[in-house]
Amino acid sequence: MPLIKRAELPALLTELQQTDPPQVCLCIGERYLARESADLLQQAILARAPGTVHTIDGDLEDPAQTLARITSFSLLPGRQIFRIGDSRVFQSKTSAESIWSRALQARDGGRPETALRPLLSLLQIAGLGQETAAPFSELSSEQWQELFGFTRPAEDLAWADALVAGSRHLIAAAGREPGIADRYMAVIEKGLPPANIMILTVEEADRRQKLFAAIKKHGLVVDCAVAAGSGAAAQNEQKDILRQLAQKTLAGFGKKIETAALDLFFDRVGFHPVAVVMESEKLAFFAGERQTVTGADIEQMVARNREDALYELTDAFGKRQTGRTLTILNRLQDSGTHGLAILATMRNYLRRLLLIRSFQLRPHPPWHSGMNARQFQNEYLPALKESGEWPEVFKGHPYALFMSFTTAATFPGAMLRRWLGLLLAAEYRLKGSPLPPRLVLEELFLAMLDGKPRREGRSR
Repeated sequence: MPLIKRAELPALLTELQQTDPPQVCLCIGERYLARESADLLQQAILARAPGTVHTIDGDLEDPAQTLARITSFSLLPGRQIFRIGDSRVFQSKTSAESIWSRALQARDGGRPETALRPLLSLLQIAGLGQETAAPFSELSSEQWQELFGFTRPAEDLAWADALVAGSRHLIAAAGREPGIADRYMAVIEKGLPPANIMILTVEEADRRQKLFAAIKKHGLVVDCAVAAGSGAAAQNEQKDILRQLAQKTLAGFGKKIETAALDLFFDRVGFHPVAVVMESEKLAFFAGERQTVTGADIEQMVARNREDALYELTDAFGKRQTGRTLTILNRLQDSGTHGLAILATMRNYLRRLLLIRSFQLRPHPPWHSGMNARQFQNEYLPALKESGEWPEVFKGHPYALFMSFTTAATFPGAMLRRWLGLLLAAEYRLKGSPLPPRLVLEELFLAMLDGKPRREGRSR
């Protein structure tokens, strides 16, 4: 069977009522949508012929052991479906940088348990196990480039070492035998035992891999990827998917939602399929005996997520990610966020960085390049708090503060002051210029991101 889009899956499920299913199915793309597609395939297969489902967690999986299981004849009656979630057998050096980005995003969002999974995937790609307590920090720039295929991050990697150190059993699972992908490919080309079916879900994979091509040729690939960006086509695709999820979830409770309320719902939740389903369930319970969810229900029950988007904007800006910054900027404007609100967020962000820089330039306590999170929390931060100045700056989790100080250290104070001047000029333009607000804001961010950050140091 060829590769199909997720939207084509219902037609295929109808065909499966009359034909034998493919023995190898891969659902790739957005995590929730991939799992949902795998669930639908599993239900269709079992509806035609009963069997047993063997669930395998990719985070704990030994791919070689899984391969042995799917090639064995079972004593159990009926079909034997092996569901492998978040499989790592497809991961390679070409996908390492995007996997690292997922780990950073989860870490910066305060979700260390979510960051652990991509970190273990990186260990698998590199073939690293329990040989060292600091598998990331001990890699030189040359070793990092060789193992992962991208430049070693300049930041302190102790946080990554600490996360995987607390999961020794998972580190053992992360490693895989050399050539395991080739062995899977050989089995797929030869064919599984007649009663066995393998369903895999992954967020991403190198589609140029021979293993991916083998599944596409001999099995089924369901593409659950969703277009990213703020263009009209991408936005329409995202909204269409969210609309389907919301309506399907509410229909399960015998309810529907006002058409006019859908846009408000999407504005509040954004493109987060899991959140859409959970919020839809919450709205269904809140509606009680009423059959229709209204805009008033959403106003009362669904929290705004625009604050999260504004945080993402400053996060992308602080990391000098021009493309991501402009994408989030456009998304905010498309969702109705006023340009002055965006400027206010950036003004507060830059003022905070400038204040932090003033602390770092003081002789006591001394800030130095390479300070790690432990030193910051145990030595530097307590000394700063003793001064009693600007106590509101030091509110929040110590690690979040450490990340703010690390970001501020890459920007000279003169640059931050210049950016505040650019913000003021942009504010005047928004209030009194005939120029489109989108043009004013894009010009502002491009002007600010055009400057080069510097390494940590003592220069002002």
